[in-house]
Amino acid sequence: MRYFMAGLALLPTSLWAEDILLQSDVSAVTLYPGGATITREVPFTVNEGQHQLILSDLPRTTPLHSVRVAVDGARMGSVSARNDFVIPRDDKTDAALQAAEDKVEQLEQDMRKGLAGIERIRLEAEAARAKITFLNQMGDNEGIANMDATALRDLIGVVGDETLSALQAAQDADYRADTAKEGLQDLHLELEKARAELRALVPEVEERAMLAIAVDAAEAGEGSVTVTYNIQQAAWQPVYDLHLARDTGALALERGAFIQQSTGENWEDVVLTLSTVRPSEQTTPSEVWPWLRRIFDPEQLQRRSKTAVEEADMGAFSGQVMAEPAFDVAEAVVATAAFDGLAVSYQYPQPVSIASGADRLRVTLGTLETKAELVAQAVPLSDQTAYLMASFGNDTGELILPSNEANFYLDGRFIGRRYLDLIPAGGEADLSFGPIDGLRLTRTVLDRNEGDQGVFTRSNAFTEEVRIEVENLTGENWSLRLLDRVPYSEQEDLEIEWKATPKPTEADYDNKRGVLAWEFDLPAGQTQSISLEHSIDWPDGQILQ
Repeated sequence: MRYFMAGLALLPTSLWAEDILLQSDVSAVTLYPGGATITREVPFTVNEGQHQLILSDLPRTTPLHSVRVAVDGARMGSVSARNDFVIPRDDKTDAALQAAEDKVEQLEQDMRKGLAGIERIRLEAEAARAKITFLNQMGDNEGIANMDATALRDLIGVVGDETLSALQAAQDADYRADTAKEGLQDLHLELEKARAELRALVPEVEERAMLAIAVDAAEAGEGSVTVTYNIQQAAWQPVYDLHLARDTGALALERGAFIQQSTGENWEDVVLTLSTVRPSEQTTPSEVWPWLRRIFDPEQLQRRSKTAVEEADMGAFSGQVMAEPAFDVAEAVVATAAFDGLAVSYQYPQPVSIASGADRLRVTLGTLETKAELVAQAVPLSDQTAYLMASFGNDTGELILPSNEANFYLDGRFIGRRYLDLIPAGGEADLSFGPIDGLRLTRTVLDRNEGDQGVFTRSNAFTEEVRIEVENLTGENWSLRLLDRVPYSEQEDLEIEWKATPKPTEADYDNKRGVLAWEFDLPAGQTQSISLEHSIDWPDGQILQ
């Protein structure tokens, strides 16, 4: 309390006796792919009159400009915020953290006692050895030479008995010390485990921000204050496990989310909502700027270029930079609505706890199920084997978000992980579920006439003939889609002709100029051959690139 009273000296003093220090925790979080909206709900009790509700436990990194406050049970006045010169908050001891610290301290004390006991035993061994050294040195004493036989015999007996006793004492001390050291090994392991448990408990950052909320209560009673603000130190990203069954074409998308936060405070039992809204990205449409085109005489253009170079050199000497204005055009991100027509949100049914800067929490969002059409897709231009593709329409009624955490499984076997593009409700997609090693691809160039060698071809004709083969070694029948290409032209003087046997099922496949697609069934043990050739002609003196 003395810290509270001292801190109040930093606030306006007219109503300091009526100020109420509140303790708050995060109660609800709405997470975005980048950032979050934090909600803190704090109950309070007031007497009739004017008061200040003081919250001194917001993270210091809280963006104070985004703080919004609502009060229930009293009329709200002004709200002041600061992240410097903050009143120290009440001590809030984490029971688990305190218990772990106490355990480590007790084990360290036990370890010190054990080591001290071993050291005392070692001292006994050293004392016994010192006694042995003394007894061994007695033979060098000149007085012994003058002793009579009886006295000498008695002395030798005493020395022998004492030496034996000292040797036995040293041996016993060494044994007890080694035994005690072995006994400390279990204590040492327990201490290391306790220290590891303590490190696993993430302490919160001490520095905090503060809010002071002026309220006027018409009568004594209870109320609550709700504080919301937006942060950047938290995010979520979707994760998918895609399971495909070959025999039925059933495709199941197990949805989840990875959640992280580094706000400096630990979240305990918060109500969690995941939203696809992206407030940290582009939120307004791009601008279309006027497009001025001009024509110039070639000589005039050359003179303008020379002048521009000279002016640029002069600008470099004068410290000025000559540059045309540039406009960044960002691609708009549009989320298809599952609920409100603009975005989809997921309300997690149970409270969650997330430690700051440590936990990477995964929550489950349910499973989407649909049917896929399977086909083996072959691209002999680049690959030596075909790949299993699942073509499907998103008839789940929900948005499938983009994710770099998409794991693919075929008949229960893990195939790989890769990026998954956004698939809106009603959209279509082709997903690959790995190679089909038994569908072998070859593409052989049978004839090529390319004129002069090099990057540029300087003759006015070019021809190429290739043979494409797909061999089915899998022992089962497959439906195939084979893709290849021929060049295309947008210039009247550049003439391109091509032919294929058999003819492709579709030209300009997937709206890509010159991309050809063949679709056919390939029985087990069979081979499909395709002949593809093209020719290019252009005027003499021109260069083909």
